Amino acid sequence: MASVPFHYIDLRTFCYATEDDQRVETALDTYLPDEFEIQRMESEGHHGDRIIVLSARVETADEMRHVLGKLRELGDIDQIRDELDQRVDDNCSFFVSLDKQSAYRDTVELGEGITLRAKVEAYPAKKEAAVDNAREALA
Repeated sequence: MASVPFHYIDLRTFCYATEDDQRVETALDTYLPDEFEIQRMESEGHHGDRIIVLSARVETADEMRHVLGKLRELGDIDQIRDELDQRVDDNCSFFVSLDKQSAYRDTVELGEGITLRAKVEAYPAKKEAAVDNAREALA
């Protein structure tokens, strides 16, 4: 894949008070290039419990190729491609939920815990063009 049809890829997860933040960071690292900086923001839950929001934005073509390469390891990648009409919104953003527990074990699976949002390049900026570009990127 010579060019990457994305403006950026955001990855985000939450670390709740019952979780070890280093383990959650390790899970997020599964999708990121080596030595990639993860942003940390502390928040508070409804009952006063600590929540750490861990996020990373990947913007260079090589970094995005790395994330897409990990995404292609999904056993369900054909399912993702089949569901692109539902996974790409009218703002040309592509969404996938990934399993945080599996990511900690360095395995890529669909599930809950890590949200991937990618802004798809599309000219003109229409959902149909974004779906086609995302399909090509995930081929």
